[in-house]
Amino acid sequence: MSGPEVAQIRKRDGSVFPFEPRKIKAAIRKALAATSSGNGKLATELTEQVVDIVQARFAGNVPTVEDVQDIVEEVLMTRGHSPVAKAYILYRKQRTNVRELKKRIGVRDDLKLSVNAARVLEQRYLLKDDSGRIVETPSQLFRRVARAVADAEKNFDPAADVKTLEEEFYGLMSSLEFLPNSPTLMNAGTGLGQLSACFVLPVEDSIVDIFDALRNMALIHQSGGGTGFSFSRLRPKGDVVRSTKGIASGPVSFMRIFDMATDVIKQGGRRRGANMGILRTDHPDIMEFVQSKDNEAVLRNFNISVSATDRFMKAVTNADSQPLLNPRTGKESGSIQADKLFNAVINQAWRTGDPGMLFLDRIANDNPTPQLGPIEATNPCGELPLLPYESCNLGSINLSRMVSDGNINWEKLGRVTNVAVHFLDNVIEASKFPIAEIERITRGNRKIGLGVMGFADALTMLSIPYNSEEALEKAERIMGFVHQEAYKASEKLATQRGVFPNFEGSAHDRPGKPRLRNAAVLSVAPTGTISILAGCSSGIEPVFALSFVRNVMEGTQLLEVNPLFEQVARERSFFSEKLMERVAQRGTIRDMDEIPEDVRRVFVTDWDIAPQWHVRMQSAFQKHVDNSVSKTVNLPAEATVEDVGQVYSLAHELGCKGITVYRYGTKKDQVLNLTGRTRKETGEASHYLTAQSEYSGGCPSGACPF
Repeated sequence: MSGPEVAQIRKRDGSVFPFEPRKIKAAIRKALAATSSGNGKLATELTEQVVDIVQARFAGNVPTVEDVQDIVEEVLMTRGHSPVAKAYILYRKQRTNVRELKKRIGVRDDLKLSVNAARVLEQRYLLKDDSGRIVETPSQLFRRVARAVADAEKNFDPAADVKTLEEEFYGLMSSLEFLPNSPTLMNAGTGLGQLSACFVLPVEDSIVDIFDALRNMALIHQSGGGTGFSFSRLRPKGDVVRSTKGIASGPVSFMRIFDMATDVIKQGGRRRGANMGILRTDHPDIMEFVQSKDNEAVLRNFNISVSATDRFMKAVTNADSQPLLNPRTGKESGSIQADKLFNAVINQAWRTGDPGMLFLDRIANDNPTPQLGPIEATNPCGELPLLPYESCNLGSINLSRMVSDGNINWEKLGRVTNVAVHFLDNVIEASKFPIAEIERITRGNRKIGLGVMGFADALTMLSIPYNSEEALEKAERIMGFVHQEAYKASEKLATQRGVFPNFEGSAHDRPGKPRLRNAAVLSVAPTGTISILAGCSSGIEPVFALSFVRNVMEGTQLLEVNPLFEQVARERSFFSEKLMERVAQRGTIRDMDEIPEDVRRVFVTDWDIAPQWHVRMQSAFQKHVDNSVSKTVNLPAEATVEDVGQVYSLAHELGCKGITVYRYGTKKDQVLNLTGRTRKETGEASHYLTAQSEYSGGCPSGACPF
């Protein structure tokens, strides 16, 4: 070989990067797998031949990506691998189509994310100039966030090696091993600077306090956060208003005002506003509250939950009555049969998807700072029970990136957990808070919410069905390990930076307990759009479909196939476009005999999983989570009211802090539907499982955008 070695390659945009033969090998392996034509050894041999030719032809020069791809095709053809060459050519064509779609979207993707990820980035995360033109790439987004969050290190050590920490944070995000919540991605390093996702605001029983809460909600929504409220302190409908000698209109009427204000704000157009409205079972207006979303056009920006005590749940079982208490006077103003109220809750949940339930005693038992008062509300998706004015920032570890050679890489998971806790504690320092009360209690308790996503993908990579005892055991082991490592990381930060300011008198201020930097550390969020960016399943939800049609943008639909399922299908030689379309029509492979039984056993979807498995999985994670777990029990259209009742009762029995169900078809504007689509080849109309651009799993109503 003459001349110096080829060390660089020129990409399509003209930029120059290191020449990496491993990327050539990865592409060849895909082509071999697509045609069942070889193994890793053959891929290595072919790659070596390609590299030799590249070095010989371009010694001392910089080849383009197309030059190298042409040589790959040449080698495959000359070595007698024509079918593999055709698969590789098809792969190149698909990549070209993907680049063209991203170009239409307006995103220069330097991380090779999916088309839908590019669409989500364009809509939500990438910075734009005054004319609406995108001015950063995905890698620049992660660099912006990493720099802003690492810079907060100077608050603790002015001489800190911020650059090294920035690289560590950047590597965590750009590798898609960990991603923070949406406001951090949107606002870090910008003038707005509000980085938390979740807030709880108090609503006290006066016009001034109510409209103060409304104002604070507006400020939070404008910055990209979501809000939770307990309306249980408001006097009931028909009660006296002494100052005006008038009659109170009740909590539900004020919720409608909050809902309308949310509609007007629309959070700067980047995400719709989201609220959680909560009312206790002993409030005199509880029945009106339970039925408040009977009309789908009402309270569209609210999830609602009934907060229940253990005493109430026992009264349901015993068919006892429960007193109704006027919050203004504290006196009993009537009673209601507990089982009648519970039946109203589950009937409405069956009909509309609302309300969910919160279990107050379970939340109270885990309140890390009881000396500051009771927890009465959660954030919009229920994973964060918070004190009045408290906020919290979230981040999720991508478990699908923690599996190596069919096993969990525990060393890697521990390392990522440690860095993620450091990142989230820095976010508290980097964030600009919308009002002084929020800053005071957030910095006083320093709660963070580290969770996981990609759990269903990880189970698939481990060949474990989601609806199995083995999956429950794996969930407990994974989250138990994350809990252990996250607490170690928080304890380590406490030795360097001090415990959280409200530590004295807290539940952690006990002999033998670790001294922590953060009052709470763990939370499992629905993840939503960040799991689309990461290319993994949402939170701890099952995979919602193995093949489906995605509405990427107006006029553009793409058939998406779960990459793990496609890989196995190609390796086991049963992949075909027609088969993937059939899977997209069914939503499940359960009864598809042409697919091997062991594959059908592992690749289960939401459509295959009985309700109790959802609840048991949520409970398995909750055992090791100090905040809460967001999980939607998706039910088929034919599910009964009794099914919903069993889910709610089991959730309480198993120690969940809250529960939500969604029966398919209960809302008109679902983000996941079986809809008609015409096949170009035949002109036949068929029904396909169709998802909107921002749906990644969980609640198909789209009510949990965080």
